[in-house]
Amino acid sequence: MNRYLVTLTKGELETLCELTSKGKHSSQKTLNALILLNCDKGEWNVNHSTNEEISRILNISMRKIDRVKKRFVEEGLEVALNGKKRDRIYAKKVDGDFEAHLVALSCSEPPEGFANWSLRLLADKVVELGYIENISHETVRRILKKRNQTLAKERMGDSPGTKQ
Repeated sequence: MNRYLVTLTKGELETLCELTSKGKHSSQKTLNALILLNCDKGEWNVNHSTNEEISRILNISMRKIDRVKKRFVEEGLEVALNGKKRDRIYAKKVDGDFEAHLVALSCSEPPEGFANWSLRLLADKVVELGYIENISHETVRRILKKRNQTLAKERMGDSPGTKQ
């Protein structure tokens, strides 16, 4: 599939050669650079390889080669090497008011028949009380862990016997 023709400028070629020969880069970035170097049909490259040869030598799929070539042609060298930056923003379910209710509940007496609150019990109870529509025990764990870290930092401050 030769829909996308990769032609590197002399500067791009030098950048890719330097990237593959030295430095600490992610394996995917180096692999993408090698793909572009081998696919180059510009005037500065004397020996370019076919997709089949690149696939066999680098032990990658033909589809990956096509994706890298497409990203280079359509979006440029930087995107072809590093991929697109994701800009999806997730809406937060939990606010400070809910966290306060959760912490207060975790400090209260556990239900009858239980010695302590479990994360799943807390998650079920806050839903039952109507503080939130639904929540996982993992989210409860993260909230309580964040609280414990904050308390530990506060304890690290001035001890009662020190003078300034």
